Amino acid sequence: MTATSFNPIQMQQNPITANNQPLALKQGQVFHGTIKKLYPDQMAEIQVGNQKFIAKLEVPLKAGDAHFFQVTGTDPQAELKVVSGPMTPTTSPSQQINQLLESMNLPKSAEMQQLLGHFMKAELPISKDQLLQAEMWLKALPEGISKMDALQTIQKMIELKMPMTNEVFQALMSGQKTSGMAAIMENFAQLLAKDTALPEQLKQNLMQQVQAITKPFEVETGSVVLAKVLESLTNNAATTSEKMQALSILKESGIIPNQATLQNWSSMNEGKASQQMQQAGQVVQTILTTKPENAAQLIEQLKSWTTNQQFLTNDQKQQINQLIDRFNQLPVTKQTVDIFAKQMQDQLLKAFSQNTSNHLFTQDIKGLSVKDHLLSLLKQEVASPLQNEAFMRNLVKNSIASSQPFIQQIVTQADALVQNSMDSKAMEHAMKTVLKNLGISYEATLGNKSADLQMIAHQLKPQLHTLLQETNMTPQLKEAAEMLMTRMNGMQLSSGENGHQHQLIMQVPLEFFGKRMDATLQWNGRMKDDGKIDANYARVLFYLQMASMQETVIDMQVQNRVVTVTVFNEHLEIQSIAEPLKAALKVGLAEKNYQLSGVFMKQFDKGQAVKNSPVVEQQEEQSGVDIRV
Repeated sequence: MTATSFNPIQMQQNPITANNQPLALKQGQVFHGTIKKLYPDQMAEIQVGNQKFIAKLEVPLKAGDAHFFQVTGTDPQAELKVVSGPMTPTTSPSQQINQLLESMNLPKSAEMQQLLGHFMKAELPISKDQLLQAEMWLKALPEGISKMDALQTIQKMIELKMPMTNEVFQALMSGQKTSGMAAIMENFAQLLAKDTALPEQLKQNLMQQVQAITKPFEVETGSVVLAKVLESLTNNAATTSEKMQALSILKESGIIPNQATLQNWSSMNEGKASQQMQQAGQVVQTILTTKPENAAQLIEQLKSWTTNQQFLTNDQKQQINQLIDRFNQLPVTKQTVDIFAKQMQDQLLKAFSQNTSNHLFTQDIKGLSVKDHLLSLLKQEVASPLQNEAFMRNLVKNSIASSQPFIQQIVTQADALVQNSMDSKAMEHAMKTVLKNLGISYEATLGNKSADLQMIAHQLKPQLHTLLQETNMTPQLKEAAEMLMTRMNGMQLSSGENGHQHQLIMQVPLEFFGKRMDATLQWNGRMKDDGKIDANYARVLFYLQMASMQETVIDMQVQNRVVTVTVFNEHLEIQSIAEPLKAALKVGLAEKNYQLSGVFMKQFDKGQAVKNSPVVEQQEEQSGVDIRV
């Protein structure tokens, strides 16, 4: 496979001075520098890139000459040894490199000469041990990885003072790729499913997490299935057969008890009163546990909750308030409370079921979705968001496997509804869902005191850590897990900060309705003095592999909230397709207080990489689904 990779787009300045840090020299390092001034006692001013420093030379030299120097001492000042002759009009860089190879007893391989030439141009100090290690990597590059990509990776390791280990090198190389993540994920999932030696709980947790990543809309599909199943159960016009099929699928998915019948499936047992009346189920529980002397307070709470419920229409709120008013006119007895609680539950079940399709990708201010309210009405114990997602995935799985025609019809309708609901909010939801479940930066999240540790533990990366400690694992599965971990570590290592400049790399394997694609986002921007992102200036590159448009790069630049978008693609006909979408993009940006300067379509220059853009090689074709930009 030939994989496209990219280079950082914010580090265009000399890396040594990028963050205004003084050049830190270490014993044994070699670098290429120029003598600017001479001082008594063989002291000299040396320039490396944009930085200058004072050092002591072992022998007198001539101002203006350029040499390879080796650091022989750092305390109390830098002491340098000349390891190549001066660069003169008749001296070529290759001659200097050959002198350096001989004086340092380095191998005269093509890879070593490439390394020295690269670091001579980059004006970056590197030690003999680092050179020897880097040479080994260049000699053993796998197929599809260019030496230029490897040299830039090694340069980044030196610049950021990373350990010169094979694990870091492989992670950085992997993190720079813009394709292949979906294939790596699929290979891991297939091997995991076939494995019979792993502990069952670990295997199930991993498979659930992979499912959550590869099918980011499955929970929404489950929400629609749940809503339609409940609609049939509460619909007097539905046949007994349809109701029995609906009841059966809810039982199989663990949403209602196995002993539930068509007569009592929605009945609520008395539970503990909720401290906070947030979810719809807590509303019913609060009614059931209310004492007569607290009836007035209950009425006030119910009306307040109904008014603030954004998933209910005004008509539905009016109907619920009428129900509350009727209850308020009755004496508060156990019988009237039970009847009121049942009526409230039925009303809420119908309302939330009807409204599910309009709020698939919406959460309220409490972070709750429609499915959370529906499930809370069916289950006595309020479940966590993680548990509710598991219920939805289980419901989809059982519904797809069901042989009942009515359930199959519901699944088909749910898939179509979710597909027709695809918009920018849905895409944002998919990206967030995948990134959250990957858990790429879970180590940093652990330091947050408010972090949900249970949620973090279920993310893929910490579970991969647990998996790789298992001894009962096939070599193939271990290799696949290590490859996946390496790719995630690479994204983390490729992201970082350089002074006020920050870079973020996110690689997202997406699957929509049976079609896979790799999407990579590279964000570069700066931080303000208060540590927050400066939203006025940024550059974002999107790398997409799509079924119709194939390889596509979107370069978005933001300068003082003015946005310029350039789309690189081989198909010139996308100009006419994109034209009607520009107006919507302009309006959308204006809503966020940004001004669209223009949208430009360009073809890839095969002879020269897109300026500051990574796509320099042809990627292997991937199946995918096109996204409107």
